[in-house]
Amino acid sequence: MDDQRVLSPDYAGDELRFGLAMDPPQITFGDKVRVRATFATESRSVAGPDGDRHGFTTPSQTRMEVIGDSTDDYAIAVLIEGQSKAMWFAENVLEFLDHQPGTTVEIGNRRMIRDEAGQWHEVELP
Repeated sequence: MDDQRVLSPDYAGDELRFGLAMDPPQITFGDKVRVRATFATESRSVAGPDGDRHGFTTPSQTRMEVIGDSTDDYAIAVLIEGQSKAMWFAENVLEFLDHQPGTTVEIGNRRMIRDEAGQWHEVELP
């Protein structure tokens, strides 16, 4: 337990990865990513396109099919442009492109907008 890292509040929620303090992920909710060209992605004809990071899972628990080698038992859901369903990828086969500043999320009576650094800020609803 001595080697666990304390995370900033920015990585609370799903990024704590099941209550364990771990290195924060490089790719977080809402980020624009590109699928890297690897043997795993090319053999499934998914190398190259861009997509949006939607969620995450623990493949050993959910039995989701993951593209790439998920050595840390962590997979990322990416909705690739032009597709109707998200695909699950190991983080190491994804390339971060940007945080998509200006992205807005509205849940109930709360609205959040994302800045260039990837931080979410609450804004007033009209």
